[in-house]
Amino acid sequence: MPVTIDTTMCVGCGACVDVCPTSSLELGEEGHAVVHEDTCVDCGACVGTCPCGAISQ
Repeated sequence: MPVTIDTTMCVGCGACVDVCPTSSLELGEEGHAVVHEDTCVDCGACVGTCPCGAISQ
């Protein structure tokens, strides 16, 4: 199961995008992180990197 992003907490800093080994995260049109569920391997790299705690497994 892919990670979950709480868009109310996400500030759009892009830290998760930078650490994702499968390029499954991007900043969407609204400036929040978006996960591509078809390529996310649920490794958790983004969870530990998010300074706002907006990403969970």
